[in-house]
Amino acid sequence: MRSIRRNLLVALLGAMFVVMMLGGWATYRAARDEAGVLFDYQLRQIALSLRDQTFQSSAEALVGDESLDYVIRVWDRNGLTMYFSRPHQSWPELTKLGYSSVDTREGEWRVFATQFHGLTIAVAQPMRVRNQLAADAAWSTLKPFFVLLPVLGLFIWVLVGRGLQPLARLARLVQTRTPDSLDSLNEAEVPEEVKPLVYSLNGLLARLKSALDAQRAFVADAAHELRTPLTALQLQVQLVERATSSEDRESALGELKNGLQRTTHAVQQLLTLARQEPGAAEYRFAPVSLAELVRHSVLDHERLAEDRRIDLGVTLADEAAVVSGDADALHILLSNLVGNALRYTPACGRVDVSCALEKGHAFLEVADTGPGIPATEYERVFDRFYRRSGNDGNTGSGLGLSIVRTIADRHGAQVSFLASDSGGLRARVVFPIAEDD
Repeated sequence: MRSIRRNLLVALLGAMFVVMMLGGWATYRAARDEAGVLFDYQLRQIALSLRDQTFQSSAEALVGDESLDYVIRVWDRNGLTMYFSRPHQSWPELTKLGYSSVDTREGEWRVFATQFHGLTIAVAQPMRVRNQLAADAAWSTLKPFFVLLPVLGLFIWVLVGRGLQPLARLARLVQTRTPDSLDSLNEAEVPEEVKPLVYSLNGLLARLKSALDAQRAFVADAAHELRTPLTALQLQVQLVERATSSEDRESALGELKNGLQRTTHAVQQLLTLARQEPGAAEYRFAPVSLAELVRHSVLDHERLAEDRRIDLGVTLADEAAVVSGDADALHILLSNLVGNALRYTPACGRVDVSCALEKGHAFLEVADTGPGIPATEYERVFDRFYRRSGNDGNTGSGLGLSIVRTIADRHGAQVSFLASDSGGLRARVVFPIAEDD
């Protein structure tokens, strides 16, 4: 890509060259018009000065001075040539009085003719002489500019370089920024033309700082959350080693197996959350049937629902509910919602899954008969690793709803919680309608 400095130099010099050419053409036209007025005046003065001359009729024209641009011709009252300064020049036999322009095979001529005592006196000048004089005048005017054009280009190069110094300083300031120092750039020290760029850079630095802070917090929270189950696994391994009877060993192995499952689940949720973050993976958007998604998710969780003695089913599956999204990501979203509902719903409870169209939007809904959560914590539950007090015995990782919110945001959907009709919790995800629908 060409530099701004070089582009400005070429553009400015090109513009100046075009302006000078237009100025030269205007100068040429003005000089030609002024020369025409002056030479017309001279033609008339020469013709009038010849009235006092005596011309004798002669069969052969008199030959004038070849260095004289003007041509003089005199006719008597019978139309016979009495004097012709340039007999070799082509000249029409008849000439009207006053000023006129005559085309001949030798070019265009400017003629002035007058009568005096029966004689017709005509004085002519070739137009090429006038045009040449006008071109010489225009060139004399523009020649200094063309000579100074390289000097002007050098000045433009230096001045543009000085004008672009704020960009160089801005580049140096950006280079000094590190992941540990993402302070905003000073907007007061830059020209007005560069301020939009500085505003954008400051916004980018702020977003980058926020993303890095979130990443550091996520890594710290993940390390903290994984440290507890890993410590528990070590203790459970020690219990297995210390078991003296087969019953104690089986009990310790069962606890170890449950601990491994919880740790594996937490790691899987961490990986899923990392993969759903913007920029981690590219979504492949296509029309997705929410009804089909609901049926598959219910079938996937049927065994878990049976083990927990929970009535899991589909209450509404509108085939018209089609959204534009990534099918795999939406499957993860619904699986987390259904898994959360099954995890918190007590035995003999009920979990209903539905989807439909409503007011120009499509929605997914999962309602349960569990204890629910207070309205004041509807937003807190989306925080990573957040667990409500009193649920310490739950096997959740605290990442499921964070994954749901992340996937919903990337689909332009809204996630909300409401109290279900049965007293539990109702999770609703509202999508925009697919354009192809």
